[in-house]
Amino acid sequence: MTVKVLIADDNKLFREILARLFKDSTDIEIIAQAEDGLEVLDKVMNSRPDIVLMDISMPRLNGIDTTMALHKKFPDIKTIALTAYDEKAYIKGMFDAGAWGYLLKSCKYDQLVEAIMQVYHGKKYISADISEMIIQEYLGLDSKGTVKLPKLTERESEVLKFLAEGTSVREISDRLFISIKTVGTHKQNIFDKLEFENMAQLIKFALKNGIVPF
Repeated sequence: MTVKVLIADDNKLFREILARLFKDSTDIEIIAQAEDGLEVLDKVMNSRPDIVLMDISMPRLNGIDTTMALHKKFPDIKTIALTAYDEKAYIKGMFDAGAWGYLLKSCKYDQLVEAIMQVYHGKKYISADISEMIIQEYLGLDSKGTVKLPKLTERESEVLKFLAEGTSVREISDRLFISIKTVGTHKQNIFDKLEFENMAQLIKFALKNGIVPF
C-alpha cells in the first residue's frame, strides 16, 4: 500500500525538490503541497493524506497550530515535523500539538523514508541527532548551570534511544552495523553512567526528557 503524503512548507523550491525525491518511489506518493497552515487545512479536506510533512515557520498559520488543528479535526492524519529548528521548545510544542515525528531538514533521504514508514505504521519517530541533543542537554548541565559528567558518547545516545523504544539488542546490532557484544557494552556503559538499575528506569528517563515521545 502506498503512503500518501502532503508537504507543507512556505519554501516552494524545497517542496519541489522534496517531491522530486519521491517521484519514483513505489511506497510513498506526494499527493499535495501547501505553503502555509491554512492551505494545509483546506487541502486535506479533499486529498486526505496519510502523513503531513510539516514545517514550523509558515505564514498565516504556523506548523504547531496547524498540527493541533489537524490532530483535532483529522486524528487519522499523522504529522511529522520537518524543520530547521532544533530547539527543545519547538520539539515539545510539536509533540504537544499531536505530531508523530520530528526531523531536521538536514536529515538524509533514508531517514525521512524511515520516519514516514514508521509513523504510518503507528510508531512515533525522533531522529537520532535530535534525541542525542536532548540527552546531552540534560546530561551536560546540572541545576546550577555547571557542567555535569559523565556524558554519553554519540553511539551510546543512539543505543539509549533504541532501547527506550523497545528495540531488541539484535535489531540494534543490525541497524547500527555493530556486533551484539558491542551493543551490550554500550548498554552497560549507559547503565553505569546514568546509574540505572533496570530497563524501567531507562524508559522513564527517556520519556521524561523527551528522548522518545509519549
